[in-house]
Amino acid sequence: MAQRDVPPRWDRKMQQRLARGEAAALGELYDRFASLVHGLAHRVVGDEHAADAITRDVFAHVWEHPDAYDPKREPLRTWLAALTSRLAVQRLRSLETAALARGGPGTPEDLERKVRHASVAARADYIVQSMPTPLRAALELAYFQRRDYHQTAVHLGVTDDEARRRLRLGLQLLATAHDTEAPGAPPRVGGAA
Repeated sequence: MAQRDVPPRWDRKMQQRLARGEAAALGELYDRFASLVHGLAHRVVGDEHAADAITRDVFAHVWEHPDAYDPKREPLRTWLAALTSRLAVQRLRSLETAALARGGPGTPEDLERKVRHASVAARADYIVQSMPTPLRAALELAYFQRRDYHQTAVHLGVTDDEARRRLRLGLQLLATAHDTEAPGAPPRVGGAA
């Protein structure tokens, strides 16, 4: 069994390749995570062009600062999500502050509420995307197709108890979207860790 403090091999190798300046590594990283980064950015700022710019900024930051990522601390996917969230929130704040300065509607409190809402929504999206397929499938059946736990169990070919377990765990993971920890941090399930 692998030790918990040993980072996943792909993440460690990717960080090493980026640190050596391998352009192919950046392309591979982009191919693997661009849709995640763009989706999270779009979820926060709500604008396609701003999300495109944030996506470019995220991968430029990775290229310019490859040692900023520590594979021993967290998975690369989680680190990229946190970086994306941070840059997207900065962009949203600057866009909204500029709008307020021009006499646009709202108050600074409205801005902070909007930023919090966008951050929670982006975190929830990330959690669902990162969720193991069996949990995600159960949640999609129950909430998007409005099936009860028994119908979900039948569709998935599992017992009613297993369907309930998957739904409960999926909901526990989603509930962590409201945590005040850094966006992209691994979700906590249950009580104190």
